[in-house]
Amino acid sequence: MKYVFVYGTLRAGEINDINLAAARHAIRQPRLVGQSSVAGRLFDFGRYPGMIADTQAAPVFGDVYEIDEALVPVLDEIEEVYPGVEGQFVSRQVSVEVQGEQIECLYYPITHRASEGLPQIDGGDWIAHRLAR
Repeated sequence: MKYVFVYGTLRAGEINDINLAAARHAIRQPRLVGQSSVAGRLFDFGRYPGMIADTQAAPVFGDVYEIDEALVPVLDEIEEVYPGVEGQFVSRQVSVEVQGEQIECLYYPITHRASEGLPQIDGGDWIAHRLAR
């Protein structure tokens, strides 16, 4: 089993909902562990956000799921993360706190270059930002 921190369109109810992605591929349903945050800067790409981790920045809010290993290639495809190909998103590990416990998670930040010229999302919450537009 793995854990993943999702902060944008992979969150429940969003266009790339992690639960629906698993169901489409007949993969065991992800289990929501809880909410957490990662220090970083969130940027608005229009239909989706991108995050750059930054320990000096405000929190970016998201959800932590326990997932089946088989879901990782599906998430990589959604985020267009392919071996040897430089895209907007990258696959990284981050430690987050959920209900007092530290959990090592997979997550998908963007490259610094991908954020150039994009508006930053204040408040660190993609869903709140999308709904307020």
